Amino acid sequence: MKSDLNDIVSQLEEDIVLWRLQPEERLVEDALMARFGAKRHVVRSALDTLTRMGLVDRPRNRGALVRLYGDGEVAALFDFRRLIEPAAAQMIALPPDRDALARLRQLQGRHDAAVAKNDLAAVFRSNAAFHTALFALCPNPFLVNAVEGAALQAHAVRFSGVQDRAALERSRDDHHAMLDAMEAGDGAALVRIATAHLDNAAKARARILRSRAMPVASEG
Repeated sequence: MKSDLNDIVSQLEEDIVLWRLQPEERLVEDALMARFGAKRHVVRSALDTLTRMGLVDRPRNRGALVRLYGDGEVAALFDFRRLIEPAAAQMIALPPDRDALARLRQLQGRHDAAVAKNDLAAVFRSNAAFHTALFALCPNPFLVNAVEGAALQAHAVRFSGVQDRAALERSRDDHHAMLDAMEAGDGAALVRIATAHLDNAAKARARILRSRAMPVASEG
């Protein structure tokens, strides 16, 4: 069955985020062509897109590899997110209109269902959809773009919910608390919860990386 460019990017993103593909694992064009029934130029375009997303490295003469982030890069990324995400949350006009809030609750319903089923692929997708819709309410498009870009980079250092039931449930509960704060028009609570939510994600990732004994890239 042939896959189009978006399908290939989406499936490889999921494979990387959920550890089906390991850091520094080679992504061989011929193997990807066979897997997806795609032409070489489509596979190369997919790898280019994943490189821009921060999920793949393409070092000279080594082909394409799943990107390995060093400890320093991961720490810097979360420091950056701690600056921009609370700032974006603070700019959201509260309470949001009924349609926007209903849309967020609908998306969170999908996340709730995925958590209940322990469907990690669905958790990843629904979590990303919730955060995209939430921060889209920020009126500053430059800040929204920065938040979205940093979130993509965060995917590359591993989705926090993998094999951590407590983290899944805490993330779900944080989402509901954010929605309740928004509905109540409590901007300070929204910023506080969003910041704690990010800190919890960073801690969950650190636990996962330690448990997986993931190698650390040189920072030189």
